[in-house]
Amino acid sequence: MSVVTRFAPSPTGRVHVGNLRTALHNWLFARQQGGRFLLRIDDTDQARSEERFVTAIRADLQWLGLDWDGEVRQSERFGLYEEQFAKLRATGRVYPCYETPQELELKRKVQLGRGLPPVYDRAALNLTDADRVKLEGEGVQPHWRFKLDHDAPIVWDDLIRGPQRFDPKLMSDPVVRRADGSWLYLLPSVIDDIDMGISHVVRGEDHVSNTAAQVQMFQALGALPPAFAHEALLTGSAGKLSKRLGATDVDHWRETGTEPLALAAKLARIGTSLPVEPVTTMTPLLERFDFASFGRAPARFDEAELAKLNAQTVHLMNYDQVAERLPAGMDARAWEAVRPNLERVADAADWWHVVEGPVDAETAEEDRDFLRAAVDAARTIDWGGDPWHALTGALKESTGRKGKPLFLPLRRALTGREHGPDMAALLPLIGRDRALARLEAAAHG
Repeated sequence: MSVVTRFAPSPTGRVHVGNLRTALHNWLFARQQGGRFLLRIDDTDQARSEERFVTAIRADLQWLGLDWDGEVRQSERFGLYEEQFAKLRATGRVYPCYETPQELELKRKVQLGRGLPPVYDRAALNLTDADRVKLEGEGVQPHWRFKLDHDAPIVWDDLIRGPQRFDPKLMSDPVVRRADGSWLYLLPSVIDDIDMGISHVVRGEDHVSNTAAQVQMFQALGALPPAFAHEALLTGSAGKLSKRLGATDVDHWRETGTEPLALAAKLARIGTSLPVEPVTTMTPLLERFDFASFGRAPARFDEAELAKLNAQTVHLMNYDQVAERLPAGMDARAWEAVRPNLERVADAADWWHVVEGPVDAETAEEDRDFLRAAVDAARTIDWGGDPWHALTGALKESTGRKGKPLFLPLRRALTGREHGPDMAALLPLIGRDRALARLEAAAHG
């Protein structure tokens, strides 16, 4: 069977980290299996859908490194929904209901008060044609429910959760169409999945009860249901996913300097038995993607852990991957020199400023004679080889200093900082003239 997956966001807002995780898992599985990954814009809610969010969804997926093999929009498929709805109506699998929201809420409260599950009582099925004509003559427009088959349990073997079993008698017939004719999520999604040839539906476990109803919708429309994989939801480091993180869109990750590959590596592996580790391409994530590795417990998303992973990712990136984001004049040698000290690619600009100067160095009084000796040594060493070790070697011999008293005053004078990249890599970038000027300024400042 050819694998076809889909990501189906609603353009009523920006996608957040949980949405990105769902999109990524669908993409990884499709690409691993040599299948197709489709984008479906679920814009049936035309009052709340906005074109700017459609544009943002595409841009956000591209930022994460996800491409897609086709795109459809539900707002362009209403004719197909009407056609399939008519089939269900003809076979009695959808039926009109006339209760108001207030009446339904009262029914639910009565059932709960009696210790019964708040399941719709199917009262609308007892209405006669004359009853319906009378109600509609009074201006009451019906909403429509899908009639569940109560004769057999609903079962499927979930790729993550294992065997699933639902008793349809304990479920309400789901509303599939509102009184104003607009569609709810469940039925159009099934119709689209059939029409698009979706083989696997990968989504959050909050959709499990929807899936139970949709399994019968597939069957009622004469189609085999796809395979389902319901993954555990994300939680924040303190438990439930915070509203802030739940509302965080891709702009946040861009602004904080998060590498797309770092976020992808995090989202691909959290909640699984596989290690979360830095990658430089999607290939390792593709190769080891396996629904069998997914756990049932909520997956904890910790932004502090992501920041560490981001730094590890930056440390693995080669010059070609970052060249366009580096300051003018910063070459591969400079990138490799500063890379181990970066948390974000943007931080390279700080170290390039250290290289080009000027720097502001503070010198302790007891180090001034030592730095004057450093000026003399710097004038005589070979700058074409390894100037740092030549300089420190000469000063160790002439002053007797070693360890921190030897290295730290030099680092302060040359960079204005006490910590940073390996000076053996940094000093050749600073160069002879700038180094001499800085040492002289520190010695006499």
